[in-house]
Amino acid sequence: MHFTSENRLDDGVIERAFTLGEIPGILWTPASATTPTPLILIGHPPLGLSRMYPRLAGRARYYAAEYGFASATIELPGSGDRPRWPAAEQARADLRRAMEAGGPVGDEIVDALVLPLVEKAVPEWRTALDALLSLPEIDGPVGYEGGVISIGIRLAVVEPRIVAAGLFAGSLVPAAMFEEARQVTIPLHVLLQWDDEGNDRQAALDLFDAFATKEKTLHANMGGHTGVPQFELEPGARFFARHLR
Repeated sequence: MHFTSENRLDDGVIERAFTLGEIPGILWTPASATTPTPLILIGHPPLGLSRMYPRLAGRARYYAAEYGFASATIELPGSGDRPRWPAAEQARADLRRAMEAGGPVGDEIVDALVLPLVEKAVPEWRTALDALLSLPEIDGPVGYEGGVISIGIRLAVVEPRIVAAGLFAGSLVPAAMFEEARQVTIPLHVLLQWDDEGNDRQAALDLFDAFATKEKTLHANMGGHTGVPQFELEPGARFFARHLR
């Protein structure tokens, strides 16, 4: 892990950009911490870190300032300044055409869009976690939140260092991921936008039902994909506070 910049923000949070091989990322830590802090990995959709930065930084700064947690994110494969991924771009184009046509999105499009991303992104998240936990200012336990829900599902199954996850039911989910969801046993806090124009509500409810964990909470709010209420930030933070302390 190579740090490329460091800024002390006005709320006492230290923000550091880093690279991990070809993967860029950002780490936020509370400046006032005197002991190693728990860590939240913040996922995001494949829109690029620069575009997602305001939302990611807002959450990370809140977790640091109010709860003393460190947070980190990395750029997804094929996004931002990372090399283009023709197969992913083709899958996104196929998805756009299907949605513009007004018909159902076929399983083959969903699989082509999501499954290769999961296969590429999850090992990168685990490598980033190795590097982050080697830093003296960071310790476990670790939480994961947001981003492509299928990535969160896979991480919850294969990464034992992640002890709790906050997921957003706002992306298409391949049928194969429902089987993996039945292996998820860590505590979950799930957000669902009831009128999400790009998400099948019933599929999201079926996925929530599939999770095997004994502690899972679903927060459903009216509104579209980008309309998650600001007040949902605090319940999510309290969820992590219960499980990362």
